[in-house]
Amino acid sequence: MKRFGPCFCRHSLTWKLSPSSLLGAFAIVGLVSSTFIFNLQIGAQTPTPVENTELLSYSRVLLKMEPARQQAFQDIKKIIGSGEVPKIVCNDPNSMNGLPSQAKDIAVNYCKNSQKIVEDNGFTIDRFNQLTVEIQNNSTLKRQIYNNLLRLQKNSNSQ
Repeated sequence: MKRFGPCFCRHSLTWKLSPSSLLGAFAIVGLVSSTFIFNLQIGAQTPTPVENTELLSYSRVLLKMEPARQQAFQDIKKIIGSGEVPKIVCNDPNSMNGLPSQAKDIAVNYCKNSQKIVEDNGFTIDRFNQLTVEIQNNSTLKRQIYNNLLRLQKNSNSQ
């Protein structure tokens, strides 16, 4: 299986055009920077320059993945009940071992769909993961993603 690492976070995000839209966009940047788990071996490699068009595409991918992530998280939470949903890492099958069978199926389906979204939007899984790491470590890139998410969300709600 290809290396791919989005995980479910313990916080649900909502997307509405209002004062909470800033919070929602900021939260998705937080999602990228703190709850996606990746197994990249970057070592001493020099980061590949990131083009604005690539950042915009990356932002679109995040917005496409988010509703499915929220739904999968809610569905797993219903199955688990009062317990906490563990951190689920798509490229680490062991992270799903503690889930009931039905919840594991939901997580695997989410991971497959997320991988498809990434690839359908012109990224390799490795490049998507590399961008995620670069964004985590670069406040300028993080700000660009944040601004892209705001603009994309505003445009989708005004259509």
